[in-house]
Amino acid sequence: MNYIQGSLFEKRVNNPLANRVRPKKLDEYIGQQHLLGKGKALRNMLESGNLTSMIFWGPPGVGKTTLAMIIASMTKCNFIEFSATSSGIKEIKEVMSEAEKNRLMGTETLLFVDEIHRFNKAQQDAFLPYVEKGSIILVGATTENPSFEVNSALLSRCRVFVLKPLTEEDIVVLLKNTLKDKRGFGYKNIKVTDELLHIISIYSNGDARTALNVLEMAILSTKEIESTLTITKETLEDCMQSKALLYDKNGEEHYNLISALHKSMRNSDCDAAIYWLSRMLEGGEDPLYIARRLIRFSSEDVGIADPNALQVCVAAYNAAHYIGMPECSVNLTEAVVYLALAPKSNALYMAYEKAKEDAKNTISEGVPLHLRNAPTKLMSDLGYSKGYKYAHDFEDKVTAMQCMPDNLKDHKYYFPTTEGLEKKAAQHLEELKELRNKDNSNTSTFK
Repeated sequence: MNYIQGSLFEKRVNNPLANRVRPKKLDEYIGQQHLLGKGKALRNMLESGNLTSMIFWGPPGVGKTTLAMIIASMTKCNFIEFSATSSGIKEIKEVMSEAEKNRLMGTETLLFVDEIHRFNKAQQDAFLPYVEKGSIILVGATTENPSFEVNSALLSRCRVFVLKPLTEEDIVVLLKNTLKDKRGFGYKNIKVTDELLHIISIYSNGDARTALNVLEMAILSTKEIESTLTITKETLEDCMQSKALLYDKNGEEHYNLISALHKSMRNSDCDAAIYWLSRMLEGGEDPLYIARRLIRFSSEDVGIADPNALQVCVAAYNAAHYIGMPECSVNLTEAVVYLALAPKSNALYMAYEKAKEDAKNTISEGVPLHLRNAPTKLMSDLGYSKGYKYAHDFEDKVTAMQCMPDNLKDHKYYFPTTEGLEKKAAQHLEELKELRNKDNSNTSTFK
């Protein structure tokens, strides 16, 4: 008996766990209730049988491929899977020709195109005539925004469904099902606490494949004692290679760490900032989340004191987007150190907050007539644009024309500091003030 059981185990190991326990029916599918719940758009489409070509947009491991396979099974379609890394235009045309023949014989073809954003324009164009004729039902999967990565002509003929990361509760349910399912580890006696399953769910960041891989590795790394496998926290942490660094990305520690990063940069402590950055990244935080917070910091805490800070952070975001972890860690470190060492000013943040209060309290205040365009005779007769001073007609490109509504004409919002380049901005504002008082301003550019 032990020998047979070992043989079965060996065969299962050769087939990745995520493939073995892949749901075959919609009732087994976990997550995406905003699309598949009762009365929701995609479920209605499936139940009515009125399928159209579609794009599944969502992060890795949320069930894009699985859902496409279930749809093909429900609709009795011939399922064909394409990958951008192994399919050229020749292969596309061959499959399309076969799909056209099948359609004439009464069998529809569901063509699943994984990572459709990696197909070039010519490859995507090759699908277009067959989608238009209805020879195939195209289901594309992408982790990138299809508005930018899929040809507009093809995109206009597909319905886009946004798939969300699985919740921690979804992942825990998935793991428990896997431990019971004979396709998974239901044939073995495995002990694992709910706490450890929750740790896996946090680590996976909504990615079912990651969660299943960690569970499988933990089981394979655990010695069987008296026909029982007992998974420990130490084994799990070794498998995740982030020992003592795990934290709940939706909980308090998530906000504590990003707060520590912000405040360290604000205090110009680059070493502390690098440490908190590494804590977040090694704990499994999304690098794009950190990059977005750095972009905000660059304007909120540095601003005009060093305008290059914003460019550095946007570049770091793009780098993180292009290459991901772990390679992008050094790009984010560059941005963090730059921000920590940059001169600090919160003048832009304070300016907007002051203006926001006035905007809320004067929401119905009309735009002064001289600032309004007058594209029609009626509007011109009503005084639109009357008294407007075109700055380029004046020697110094600045006039004393009032641009604020009457009730706010003396309000000031931006008070530059003397930090970094903002000192020059303050000087330039004083020059403009003097020139406006003379109704004639200097046109020199702030540098």
